[in-house]
Amino acid sequence: MGPSDRAILTKRSMEDVVPRALRTQISDLLDDVRLRGDAAVCDATRRFDGVSLRPDQLRVGSDEIASARVSEHVHDALVDAIDHVRRFNETVRNRMSDWSIEIEPGARVGERFSPITSAGLFVPGGKASYPSVAYQLGVPAVVAGVPRIAVVVPPLPNGSGEVDPGVLVVCRMLGISEIYRANGPAGIAALGFGTQTIDPVRKIVGPGSPAVTAAQVEMQQFGVSTMMVLGPTESMMVVDHTTDAHRAALDLLIEAEHGDDSTVVLVSTDRGMIDAIDAELQRLLVELPTHRADAARAALGVNGGAVLVTSLADACEIVNEFAPEHLQLAVQDSSIDDLLQRISNAGEILVGQDTPFSAANFVLGCPASLPTSGFAAVSSGITAATFLKSTAIASADARALRRMSPSITALSDHEGFSAHGNALRKRFS
Repeated sequence: MGPSDRAILTKRSMEDVVPRALRTQISDLLDDVRLRGDAAVCDATRRFDGVSLRPDQLRVGSDEIASARVSEHVHDALVDAIDHVRRFNETVRNRMSDWSIEIEPGARVGERFSPITSAGLFVPGGKASYPSVAYQLGVPAVVAGVPRIAVVVPPLPNGSGEVDPGVLVVCRMLGISEIYRANGPAGIAALGFGTQTIDPVRKIVGPGSPAVTAAQVEMQQFGVSTMMVLGPTESMMVVDHTTDAHRAALDLLIEAEHGDDSTVVLVSTDRGMIDAIDAELQRLLVELPTHRADAARAALGVNGGAVLVTSLADACEIVNEFAPEHLQLAVQDSSIDDLLQRISNAGEILVGQDTPFSAANFVLGCPASLPTSGFAAVSSGITAATFLKSTAIASADARALRRMSPSITALSDHEGFSAHGNALRKRFS
């Protein structure tokens, strides 16, 4: 690939994820929620989700949370997954511990870590069930120690206003009781602005449709912290001549089946391996439900594709330029360490063909809500660190301050801040 072709593949813009027309539409919806509160949230839920609610029905009641049930197999899977995600995030939290050093005799500097005061978690719902998103967002917030956690989930499309019981079971397991049923973008606006029923939060996170992504992007202009960007899913796989083509095809379809806006890219050093994987994909696609197969064909073909490179070093360049949400290294073991040293831009790196995307999405424990659209080059997945902030703490005694005084006054005078310098000159005059 030449530079221009590579740029077409790797460069994505906000316009690709959130078209200007959609941003305008969502901006109008946000303004409506800001002005009319609960009434606007109920109107949007009726209009876009087909569910009529009164304002007093927005919050999910404690009885509904307590009575939510899933099958025994799903319950056991949730326990397994939550355990792994909790242990991962407890390690993250423990590594972000308070520290202090004596930076020079008589002067100390350090940091203290504390949770943000409130967080809003958006869990997709409506036509599908996503309890995995609930625990991938909820466990990090709980482990971080966020005092108030509010969840918004769209109601099921049967018109009853019922919320996915799998999400409710996860919230019950995590001790999260503040749950609202609402249209996605309107619910995000309610979390950001506050309404008569929903108190505002300081940070909102969670993946969703382009409309949900647009709502989070637009809310930033009102001072609400959100994650950038949790848009349509994307995955990349690096293969060589040793790759098992059948398993590679199985794993490529994992993220490909999400939707027709997903993107899947194969990067290979071997042309024969591309052909072998493509043949396997053709056989596997016909086994999927029609709507999943159609989505996968779009993700693999229209939106994605295969890139032939001359070396694994070139493959790493493609990876770093694309900055994929999900990356799997399906190459010979002897190459792994070198690739891990070369790759810096990826939401997650899954090593080997026994670490498929679905293992990481559901149970493995690493974050599954990851930056898309190239933002993995500058941001990270949602972990306990997402819900923590650091406060710098410093102290100096008279001896240390006197020693620093010439440097402080010199810089104060250079930048024209007289009071800065006078605080030292007059103190020691």
